Amino acid sequence: MPRVTRGFKARRRRNRVLKLAKGFRGGKSRLYRTATEAVDKALGYAYRDRRTKKRDFRRIWITRISAGVKMNGMNYSRFIGGLKKADINLDRKILANMAILDAPAFSEVVKLAKEANA
Repeated sequence: MPRVTRGFKARRRRNRVLKLAKGFRGGKSRLYRTATEAVDKALGYAYRDRRTKKRDFRRIWITRISAGVKMNGMNYSRFIGGLKKADINLDRKILANMAILDAPAFSEVVKLAKEANA
């Protein structure tokens, strides 16, 4: 029985992994066995962190809104409750941008939320 080396297919499979490992340090980008482990780990982290990123951004937005609301003499939970009562449909991303880039407009929104709470 002749010896099968799987030349083309094996090389193509290995090159696919090594291409994904490009930019890794040391043997992780050059040695197939260690590159495979590193790529598997990296793809797992990428999958997990695509979901974590959404949570992280929401946390940042809430922190920024909270800081802006405190500067206007209110707290975050009362502010969000006031927005719901006033039927103002701005999401947290927009509110966070307003708090940073357009403070006067954000103060007006806080004022409307205060009035709705009162």
